Amino acid sequence: MSKLSEILKSEIKDWRIEYRAHATRRMFQRDIEEDELLFVLRNGQIIESYAMDFPFPSVLVSGRTPNNRPLHVVAAADATEKRLYIITTYEPDPLKWTNNFERRME
Repeated sequence: MSKLSEILKSEIKDWRIEYRAHATRRMFQRDIEEDELLFVLRNGQIIESYAMDFPFPSVLVSGRTPNNRPLHVVAAADATEKRLYIITTYEPDPLKWTNNFERRME
């Protein structure tokens, strides 16, 4: 998953970003702006990897917006086509996450 980590830390502007319908709906429902999401992708930390996801492996990125709002973003990359897919995004539930929203409660 280091490849996706490198993509997120490099210039995302070189990649075509595609929002899945689910992600777009959730962004609207949860009042999440695109610039907030991109900020978290660039500055957040990968906290989970889903290597078996199809058609591309994906990751869960945790971070905070410039206004200190915690966000999680699930993204996948197609390196061949230089496309970054945004699968979903949400504000993590403090009752389900610990360690600054980077670890699931057991």
